[in-house]
Amino acid sequence: MRLALLPALLMLALTPLAQAQTPAPAAPTPAAAADKPLAVVNGKEIPALYGDLVKREMAQGQPDSPQLDARVRESLINLELLSRAALDKGLDKEPHLAAALDIRRKDQLAKAYLEDYVKAHPVTDAEIQAMYDKAKTEPMAPEYQAHHILVKTEAEAKKLIAELGSKKAKFEDLAKKYSKDPGSAKNGGALDWSDRRAFVPEFSDALAGLKKGEITKTPVKTQFGYHIIRLDDTRTPKLPPLDAVRDEIVKQLQQQRIRDAITAARTDAKIE
Repeated sequence: MRLALLPALLMLALTPLAQAQTPAPAAPTPAAAADKPLAVVNGKEIPALYGDLVKREMAQGQPDSPQLDARVRESLINLELLSRAALDKGLDKEPHLAAALDIRRKDQLAKAYLEDYVKAHPVTDAEIQAMYDKAKTEPMAPEYQAHHILVKTEAEAKKLIAELGSKKAKFEDLAKKYSKDPGSAKNGGALDWSDRRAFVPEFSDALAGLKKGEITKTPVKTQFGYHIIRLDDTRTPKLPPLDAVRDEIVKQLQQQRIRDAITAARTDAKIE
């Protein structure tokens, strides 16, 4: 289970000063590391386990090294000193901070409970096969291949539609010259094969209403601007083999486990 610790930025920001003042400790032997605290600050031990957890956050792909160990140790020392200072000032009693600390604690506990629930109720091969078999019986949503041009104003979109209608310009050329969509403009406005869920509703509805080779007769307004859309082709995708989608099915079933756990927790709860 991965715990969300203090942002690494805070620890890293505090670390250089401590490193400049404190030499890196000698690396303990593996046997001693399990029992010996990482440090003792004003008589309070910082367990080695804390160092393991923080190192995962701070490593960010870096290889293990004495330098990383030293940064972790100094960051935890800083954390102990500053958190102790906050407690001494009674800052933990400040309502917003107290609430934030309580929510964070409950969040970690809830995540731990859900992970434990999923682990205790593993997904079975029979469930995977059943979900796959059910998907085979359901109709596949059609996929669309299209081009589009995105501009800022309706007037500009109408002008380009008129040019396309008069056959004076190619769709791809206008897309390269005028489209404000950086992902498709350089490719002449070409979009990848996608089903309707990949597009915002206004774009999706307009696309589905076109015939093969047809261009929208009026601009299609969305949150991004005004679109001119050409439908190039449609197809009905085939369901991939089970091995190709097994991991995705497992994730879906695990999400259902989580919903089950939440439902069970709420069933006998008195909520007012």
